[in-house]
Amino acid sequence: MSLTPAPASTDVFDLGAEHEQVVFAHDPASGLRAIVAIHSTALGPALGGTRFHPYPTTAAALSDVLDLARGMTYKAALAGLDLGGGKAVIVGDPGVDKSEALLRAYGRFVESLGGRYRTACDVGTYSDDMDVVARESRFVTGRTVAHGGAGDSSVLTAFGVFRGLLAAAEAAWGSPSLDGRVVGVSGVGKVGRHLVGHLVEAGARVVVSDVATAAVDRVRDEHPDVTAASSTDALVAGDLDVYAPCALGHAITDEVAETLSARVVCGAANNQLAHPGVEKTLADRGIVYAPDYCVNAGGLIQVADELEGFSFERAQQRAARIYDTTRDVLALAASDAVSPALAADRLAERRIRDVGRLRGIWLPA
Repeated sequence: MSLTPAPASTDVFDLGAEHEQVVFAHDPASGLRAIVAIHSTALGPALGGTRFHPYPTTAAALSDVLDLARGMTYKAALAGLDLGGGKAVIVGDPGVDKSEALLRAYGRFVESLGGRYRTACDVGTYSDDMDVVARESRFVTGRTVAHGGAGDSSVLTAFGVFRGLLAAAEAAWGSPSLDGRVVGVSGVGKVGRHLVGHLVEAGARVVVSDVATAAVDRVRDEHPDVTAASSTDALVAGDLDVYAPCALGHAITDEVAETLSARVVCGAANNQLAHPGVEKTLADRGIVYAPDYCVNAGGLIQVADELEGFSFERAQQRAARIYDTTRDVLALAASDAVSPALAADRLAERRIRDVGRLRGIWLPA
């Protein structure tokens, strides 16, 4: 395994100016090309999933992992966890390039970081994959139940988003109820599918979209009353009370923010805002935005609980508190006349400042 230096023309210190550590890994024999970004370990070792995605360029992969790692720091802090923020990306098509050799090479790389970064599942990786990674590293969570793990973290991710959505509904309509509300869910993969179940049970009328027809078909087989939009654009253009983006990031563009009929935006996707100014458009139009890293922390809570011996009931109770956290964020936004994203940042930064380790970075014992 070798480390791949960044091109001489790239100032990596500028690219990752906020981050403690960014490391590139390359194992030619298995085809592994990976990047791990550790944003902060002020509250503890960095925990974040491994995303396996066919990025068009290394620059695109680096940009994504830096954004995602920063989000994990704030997510862990806001969720009350004694963990820092990190993320990893593996460059490639998981349907073609994933192999035991590659995952084990990645596991050796994670192990070499000595516990400063602890990995789990993300887009393109699953609990079974983490079992393979764990054959080479002690610093793996999100494993299968058969191997003592928590299993699929999307279960509590969806539950947490649902709890956050109830708080956002209360802010928008005065009651934490979704009965009769029209909710559009874009992306019904691992998390979106579970979220649909919660929404149907709560009495919402659900419309879904996904680039994968099979994912839509599976949801409609499970919930026959769910309807499908012809595309995400058609979904966004429809008559909605709630828009829940649950696919990849940057779903809330200027165009979406200006045309969306929904009164609430609350979904599982990371980095939903295409740029910071989009949130002002949402606020100006009276749309309640529940910050993504606030409401989608259930999966992180689930895999973090695994580190102390997993209890689903305990993890679910912790994830249920996302309702209270979201209420606090929206209340602070209203009282300070700032955006919900800025309010969430302030609460997370306050905790990092108040209880973060004085030495600044986490080192293995």
